[in-house]
Amino acid sequence: MSSYLDYNATTPIDSRVLMFMTEVYNNVIGNADSRTHDFGQNARQVVENARQEVASLLNVNKDEVFFTSGATESNNIAIQGLAEYGLKNNKTHIITTAIEHKSILNTFEIMKQKGFVVDIVYPESNGRILSEHVLNKVTNNTLLVSVMHVNNETGIIQPVDEIGKELKKKKILFHVDATQSCGKLVEEVRSLEYDMLSFSAHKFNGPQGVGALVLHKANYKYPPIQNVYGGGQQENSFRPGTLPVALIAGIGKTCLIAQNNYKSDHQLCAKIKNNIIEQLNNSGLKYEVNGDQRFCVDSTLNLSFNGINAEALMLAGKEYCSISNGSACTSKSYARSYVLEAMKLENDKIDSSVRLSWGRGSDCDEISVNFSKLIQKAKSLL
Repeated sequence: MSSYLDYNATTPIDSRVLMFMTEVYNNVIGNADSRTHDFGQNARQVVENARQEVASLLNVNKDEVFFTSGATESNNIAIQGLAEYGLKNNKTHIITTAIEHKSILNTFEIMKQKGFVVDIVYPESNGRILSEHVLNKVTNNTLLVSVMHVNNETGIIQPVDEIGKELKKKKILFHVDATQSCGKLVEEVRSLEYDMLSFSAHKFNGPQGVGALVLHKANYKYPPIQNVYGGGQQENSFRPGTLPVALIAGIGKTCLIAQNNYKSDHQLCAKIKNNIIEQLNNSGLKYEVNGDQRFCVDSTLNLSFNGINAEALMLAGKEYCSISNGSACTSKSYARSYVLEAMKLENDKIDSSVRLSWGRGSDCDEISVNFSKLIQKAKSLL
């Protein structure tokens, strides 16, 4: 059986989360905004319990957590929701990086069409953005800076801690896409300075279809976001629509489990990574790691196998290891990785690069056996 090594695309749902969601689906039938009967009140209690569990994981106030369908929607609300305020107050300059998820980059293009000036910061060849390159682009009319915490293709941790501290001094709004770090780099996320933070449950063993947007209050006020959808007044009108109670129960349980297990998850991920690197070093294959491993999470490895086409390896070795060569949102296009291109890697290196990612539920011994078979398959392609 193939080892699943594409956790950065989506993770297997934790059985405890699935069991709890099933209980909610079977037993909680009310609309959480129906306030005239017990069924609605019971549903609302499930939602608010989950909101508290998310808040506890992130060390934020409960009323700063808003549920969405996932990080893509959260990113859109955080960015497009500022358009009216920015245009009205002549704050029409926004900054992001070239290695962001497409839900950020495409949304910044929409903002450009609305009249905003967009600055894009490129990473160093090691995959890491320099904080000074971001901060040096700040002007008097800068509205927003958006930088991801961990890159989904390389696993490189970006200096959002440094950037956030400086932007707070300048009173410039800061958005962090924490999709790949939430539930994993728990202590690091808790210590960040930001105004808005996005994540999805399915990136750390939760259900697909639910995420959250954290809106930090300053002087008792939320960031000046306007609703980008027509609808009701759910989620303080930031995200109208009937609340998916069971999914929200799932993200709450996911956060609770992550809070209790992130240290053991980290130990497992580090063990798997060390084993993979040891096998590579003993294989005789020529390979390179893309991204500075001093700043990389233990659950991701982006590799370039010299002289081996990544597509050929993924197809030839899929019975052993399920791997990818980039973000799931762009993988169908078979285009070169825009992240590796932004790092200015040569085309032949990009074409030979694959991403491996793992996490809670991964079997270290199984991966060792299957990865050794993948190595043999790689040798056959030379």
